[in-house]
Amino acid sequence: MEKREGEGEGEEEQVVNPWTVSAKGVGKIDYDKLIDQFGCQRIDQSLVDRIHRLTSRAPHVFLRRGVFFAHRDLSEILDAYERGEKFYLYTGRGPSSEALHLGHLIPFMFTKYLQEAFKVPLVIQLTDDEKCMWKNLTVEESQRLGRENAKDIIACGFDVTRTFIFSDFDYVGGAFYKNMVKVGKCVTYNKVVGIFGFTGEDNIGKVSFPPVQAVPSFPSSFPHLFGGQDNLRCLIPCAIDQDPYFRMTRDVAPRIGYQKPALIEASFFPAMQGETGKMSASDPNSAIYVTDSAKEIKNKINRYAFSGGQDSIEKHRELGANLEVDIPFKYLSFFLDDDAKLEEIRKEYGAGRMLTGEVKQLLIQVLTEIVERHCRARAAVTDELYFHIYCWVNVRDETVVSKVIIVNVTISVNSQLEQNFKLQNPFEKLQLS
Repeated sequence: MEKREGEGEGEEEQVVNPWTVSAKGVGKIDYDKLIDQFGCQRIDQSLVDRIHRLTSRAPHVFLRRGVFFAHRDLSEILDAYERGEKFYLYTGRGPSSEALHLGHLIPFMFTKYLQEAFKVPLVIQLTDDEKCMWKNLTVEESQRLGRENAKDIIACGFDVTRTFIFSDFDYVGGAFYKNMVKVGKCVTYNKVVGIFGFTGEDNIGKVSFPPVQAVPSFPSSFPHLFGGQDNLRCLIPCAIDQDPYFRMTRDVAPRIGYQKPALIEASFFPAMQGETGKMSASDPNSAIYVTDSAKEIKNKINRYAFSGGQDSIEKHRELGANLEVDIPFKYLSFFLDDDAKLEEIRKEYGAGRMLTGEVKQLLIQVLTEIVERHCRARAAVTDELYFHIYCWVNVRDETVVSKVIIVNVTISVNSQLEQNFKLQNPFEKLQLS
């Protein structure tokens, strides 16, 4: 049974919410305890195999290695898909830094795989309003960071015919706002405090924000994309710290006539200093950014990546590395696609036949290739790819009213960095097949 808002929260030593992720002391996040606390379900091999069968594509490395490890109603989404019903994807980014780090890329890389595998539409929300309220940024700075982050998102190469990216500051209004009001009326102040832990010191903007992140789960929030398809299901790929938003959303959805969104949730990409929390934009030495140079990546990995190796070569040869705490190995488990190679490293490093320096050198090579490929793609996303459309209200058909940033671009990156840019009319419905 799905837990109600606030159940079990505050009983755990670890802290996991949309703004804080930390384990108790020098420990690491206990995901089994988190699943029990939040009331979601673990993704088992049968679900992975079913996705493989339905899509005829090899499961993404993040899926087959358990990076995306928990879900809500994923089986129901797959049931509907098997019956020939479509769904859409919704994910987002709260722009608080100039550039994304690798932890930020994970949900977008996985979402791209889901979009390609299931051939479904995608909406991406830039919550520039949220970061303005939580990070003490000006409205203008939040918007600027959103535009910069959007370039990194575009560089991931989403399908132009099935992708819509929007900024809250520019888009919220019309049908979207009507759904926000419907959600807001259903959630009491006591409930929102129980879910999110707000205090009397928090500004009222924070208390009013949760409906903004909730309503992209409802297709009627995008009448220009999904007009007349109010029963279209939604699947949300996200990190598990976003679960509180969507527990609230799922509780409210049936009360206002909508289907509950389904979720597929990821574990955290750990900071280089260890697994007590997640990689953070607030600590540059905890993160590898997509703007880091090869030299910076090498320096960060060599200096800051916590090693599970032993204090001396002799002791390491005898005891081997502790892979449970070794950050270089954990990063390779995220980004080294070759399963056989990763298993070889697991055995050799764990047995002490491979040294920490060797593992770090391989990681530096893997991450440098990823970052350099991303930088080439991002460099191709110029300001000319942004354009703003002003839409005037039409009350009868609820046309969108706002200045919308449309940043739809397809970028196919290979050895020659092929580029295929196409700007899309935002009032054309996204392809469902």
